[in-house]
Amino acid sequence: MKNVTKLSLVMVAFMLMSMKGDLPAYKLFDAKGDNTKYKNLVKDAAKADIVLFGELHDNPVCHWMQFELTSDLYAEKKDNLVLGAEMFETDNQLLLDEYTSGKIKERNFEAEAKLWKNYKTDYKPLVDFAKDHNLKFVGTNIPRRYASVVHSQGFEGLDSLDNAAKLFFAPLPMAYDPELPGYAGMLEMMSEMGGGHTNDNLPKAQAVKDATMAYFILQNWEPGKTFLHYNGSFHSENYEGIVWYLRQANPDLNILTISTVEQDTISALSDANKGLADYILCIPSTMTKTYSSSGGF
Repeated sequence: MKNVTKLSLVMVAFMLMSMKGDLPAYKLFDAKGDNTKYKNLVKDAAKADIVLFGELHDNPVCHWMQFELTSDLYAEKKDNLVLGAEMFETDNQLLLDEYTSGKIKERNFEAEAKLWKNYKTDYKPLVDFAKDHNLKFVGTNIPRRYASVVHSQGFEGLDSLDNAAKLFFAPLPMAYDPELPGYAGMLEMMSEMGGGHTNDNLPKAQAVKDATMAYFILQNWEPGKTFLHYNGSFHSENYEGIVWYLRQANPDLNILTISTVEQDTISALSDANKGLADYILCIPSTMTKTYSSSGGF
């Protein structure tokens, strides 16, 4: 009996040593900062009308988790799943439709679409999933040229555009609340950094993206379906951005949010990261990146 006890102690000690040496690539937390399981995320996402997956654009764990969630949601929802992304602008929708329906070849799509530098590693698997399973994939983001108009002229700059151009962003006039902490914080941060060119139009340029993404999500969603949307975390964290615009249009929507954060240690969620979303994907800050962030997209 004594030998059995000693053996048990040795086994426990070995297990503890193994746990101590473990290096998890991520941990998943709920809004309160409690550990939760991936299966809970899948279950809740399948019941949602809209799922906003807030990513860090250059983080490989985000993109792996996006693909896994897409695959598992498809298993639950089948044809009642719609995919969409910030990474594709609305004026590329025809190309997306032609490619995912098999009407044009991959090389033509990739040559003509405005693709982010990390498309092949991070977003192509999602687009091809839609193609392989005959799912709609929606480009939701305003064309950059029109976001630039707002940055330089405010929302008023959009009024003078041709009616054909206005098909590519949310209808005018757009609601806008400059007191939302995300927009107000953006302006404050840029002012503190000494940006002499910064003006009140900077958060408006962000808001026009959020408004347009929300608009095209709703244009392609209907009751009974789940729309899974991939976007930068800033666009949906703290239930602002896209969430705020979705709520303005339909306060009864069941919206599930996921935000991604990096921390030096991921054993517990920091207080600053609690409440960012319904689910928080926490990843070590030492995680490798999928591309160099210098120079933007």
